[in-house]
Amino acid sequence: MAENYDWGKFDKAIDMDDIKKDIKDAESNSGTDYPEIPDDTYEVSVAQMELKTSKKGDPMLSIRYKIEEGEFKGSLIFYNGVMQPASQYIGLQIHNNDDMLRSLGVFEDDEIEFNGFDDYADLIMDIAEEVSDNDEYHYELEQTTNKKNKDFKDLKILKLLD
Repeated sequence: MAENYDWGKFDKAIDMDDIKKDIKDAESNSGTDYPEIPDDTYEVSVAQMELKTSKKGDPMLSIRYKIEEGEFKGSLIFYNGVMQPASQYIGLQIHNNDDMLRSLGVFEDDEIEFNGFDDYADLIMDIAEEVSDNDEYHYELEQTTNKKNKDFKDLKILKLLD
């Protein structure tokens, strides 16, 4: 017998209009080869930002940066900052995410503070509402290959562009 599960709880965390748009975009791009984005500096905007869970179920700051200029215009660069509550590295993981959030220039540095995941989710949502699809927030983003694991990319906001 199928287990009763409250799937509706996931509906509270999504924007159906955004998901339907993403589905249509995926349908129209099916079969398209996505280019590998080479290490470089790019002008980007924030297309989407949220606190969600990783494939392993850990909290993760997820940011989709959209390239605004050049050969890769319209392509996405993904920042996924996983925070593993049971890990000895949780402090470093949160610190790295705090640095990324501070670099977006929405709040003063001392306003970016971890006070539990509920509070962090609200903070991320507040920042996302300000920067997502907002023409006032364009950034110079540097992407480099991680020195310890060549399968991962390191991202750093160099500056807020005028």
